[in-house]
Amino acid sequence: MFRTPSHLTEQSRVTLVDEFNARLCDCCDLFSQIKVACWNLKGPQFAALHPLFDTFAQRVVRSTDCIAERCVTLGGVARGTVRQVAKTSVIPEYPQDTVRDMEHVRLLAERFDKCLVGLKTSRETCIKLNDQDSIELCNMVIRDMERDCWFLLAHLEGQR
Repeated sequence: MFRTPSHLTEQSRVTLVDEFNARLCDCCDLFSQIKVACWNLKGPQFAALHPLFDTFAQRVVRSTDCIAERCVTLGGVARGTVRQVAKTSVIPEYPQDTVRDMEHVRLLAERFDKCLVGLKTSRETCIKLNDQDSIELCNMVIRDMERDCWFLLAHLEGQR
C-alpha cells in the first residue's frame, strides 16, 4: 500500500481497495455493455433509447472514475484493464445477437441490478469498517445507478 491521507488501518484499506477494484471491474463491464446496446439498438424506441443509453454510459464513466480514484486515495492501485475486467466482473456476458430495442432495455436492467448488488455489498463493508468517505461514494453511485435502472424498468412496465 502507498502512503495515504486516510486514517484507516492498512488492513481496512486493503479490504476496501479489493472491494472497490471489484466494483471498478463491474462498472467498466457495465459501461461497455451499455455501449454495445447503444450501437446495436434497432426498433421503434430507437430515437428515445439511443440518447438515454448514452446518458447512462456517461454517468457510469463518472462513477468508474470516482471508484478508481478512491482505490488510489486509499493507497492502492486501480485495476481496470480489459483483461482484469473480463476476469473479475460478475456482470453476465452481453448476448451479441441482440438488436431489438426492448430486449436491450431488459438486458441492461438486469445488468444494472447485478452491478447494484455488488455496490450494496461493498457499501456494507464500508459501513463495517467505518469509512464514511467510502460510504458516501457508494451512496452516490448507488443513487445514480438505481435511478438509471428505474428508467429502464419503467420502459419495461409499458410493455406489460
